[in-house]
Amino acid sequence: MEKELESIQKFYNIIIEFFVNYSFQLIGAIIIFILGWYVANKVSQAVRKLCEKNELDVTLTKFVVNIVKFAIIIGVGIVAVGKLGITLTPFIAGIGAASLGAGLALQGTLSNYGAGLSIIIGRPFIVGNTISVDGVFGVVEEIRLAHTILSTEDGEQITIPNKHIIGEILVNSFEYRVVETVIGIDYSSKPEQAIAVIHEVLNKFDESVISKESKAQVGIKEFGDFSINIELRYWAHTKLFFDTQYKVNLDIFNALKENNINIPFPTYLIKK
Repeated sequence: MEKELESIQKFYNIIIEFFVNYSFQLIGAIIIFILGWYVANKVSQAVRKLCEKNELDVTLTKFVVNIVKFAIIIGVGIVAVGKLGITLTPFIAGIGAASLGAGLALQGTLSNYGAGLSIIIGRPFIVGNTISVDGVFGVVEEIRLAHTILSTEDGEQITIPNKHIIGEILVNSFEYRVVETVIGIDYSSKPEQAIAVIHEVLNKFDESVISKESKAQVGIKEFGDFSINIELRYWAHTKLFFDTQYKVNLDIFNALKENNINIPFPTYLIKK
């Protein structure tokens, strides 16, 4: 019992001695850290407003704001720890050694972060753009350091690791995506009339569905064995890509039929 009391008394004396010797340093370190946190928040808010005033990209704005905020907090933390008389040199050496091992173990993750940094700084695309990469396409919803999130017309979310974007062939079509369709008409029909009918159908759709800035292209693609193949290319809003394509195809079919323009089929399919 006496030994336990002696141990408790020693521990108590150590605590009292620590607060007697370091109380002012500890209070000073806490005050410095609180003030630093307050300054970091204020400076980051000012940087955010400056970026928004200059109409900087949302993703780049978040990145710059976070870098500024954490840089100030880390600097203040170093000053606060130094106030306690603690030297950071051994810790820095230890962090360096640990970072080397972590870097080797997390090569894939770090490559994603490096690629994300390249995307944020280089800005090959921004939030709201339509991109096609690595066999998938969608509207960019969010760009993070590790990955980029796309959304599709079906409401799906596609998460692409950033290392699969940088270094790959990337197509950025902004708000729209091109639709390419081929329609065959009978050789007895007039291609000029068919082209005019198709243009008329495309012009009926609103600009929010089909882009008016990039004009639709309609013309003869090739002369097939059984038909004159007319190709049409137009820009549909990505969020309505398939829905627009289906509606346009149906309207074109009905319009050609109303104008007595035949869509032929191979004659060998006709039973003799």
